[in-house]
Amino acid sequence: MQIIRWITRIAVAAALATAFAAPAIAQDWPGGKTVQIIVPAPGGGGTGDTIARVIAEELGKHLKTSVIIDNKPGANGNIGAAYAAQQSPDGYKLLFSWAGTLAVNPSLYKGLSYNAQKDFVPIVLIADVPNILVVNNDVPAKTLSEFIAYAKANPGKLNFGSTGNGSSMHLAGELFMRETGAKMVHVPYNAPGTATTNLMAGDIQLMFQLIPGIAGQVKGGKVRPIAVMADKRSPALPDVPTTVELGAPKLLSSTWFALLAPKGTPAPIVDKLNAAVNEILKDPAVKKRLADMGATTLGGTPTQLAEHLAAETAKWGNVVRAANIQIQ
Repeated sequence: MQIIRWITRIAVAAALATAFAAPAIAQDWPGGKTVQIIVPAPGGGGTGDTIARVIAEELGKHLKTSVIIDNKPGANGNIGAAYAAQQSPDGYKLLFSWAGTLAVNPSLYKGLSYNAQKDFVPIVLIADVPNILVVNNDVPAKTLSEFIAYAKANPGKLNFGSTGNGSSMHLAGELFMRETGAKMVHVPYNAPGTATTNLMAGDIQLMFQLIPGIAGQVKGGKVRPIAVMADKRSPALPDVPTTVELGAPKLLSSTWFALLAPKGTPAPIVDKLNAAVNEILKDPAVKKRLADMGATTLGGTPTQLAEHLAAETAKWGNVVRAANIQIQ
């Protein structure tokens, strides 16, 4: 009995020590130490890397410390995410990632060494870049309802381009076919520029491109926009209607970006980061910088990110399985 009491006292003391230590950790953190944000993509101007650098710059100002980007590209984001999952949960190594790596890859790849919902704690949703349905100018349809009718009347005759199997553009097309009953042919490309060039030339008839990659061609009249696959209009193309306002609320597809930390990161640190990023996202200058990239700022609570991740993982998992898409 004495041994049991002794063990119980030690356990209680340890729990109390942990409870009192957590606020102290948050108060001292980051304590002038450098914070690294792991980005599972190469540096050099991609949308994800660019948004991450904007957030890192502003977060450094808020935390009064150095916040740097650590690019860990490879395997469609899997290498960087797996690396981030293995880091110490002390708030000095974070993960900036996006829908593909977090919500789609679990269904595309077998045997991933990380689980986005179990190996990380959510911090905050940062921004959202929607897909946009664009067509070659010779396609007769000018509205979403007209295009759906045209596609269904011409099964197997329309080709849509993407940046590869399992990409955001590919999955948006599969979602479109699943929800509308249209039958189209997927044409994967190695580079978005080639797909866009072929779209303008009429070699393919449509794309579900991400807005930053096609906004210039839309504004220049080189391709025709049909609808943004979102519930709110894009600041980059404010005259293009959304699928929601056109009566197709299930046709939603975007690449969203989020900040996470390794599992076990103390809640006070997570809360401190969440508050800082939410303040950053309210800054009009930051909103404009992201809007210029075709991104809409988000924000919110860690719980909202967790719920969003779970919903997106289920949604895209269903799309991947229905289309039988696999990447080795």
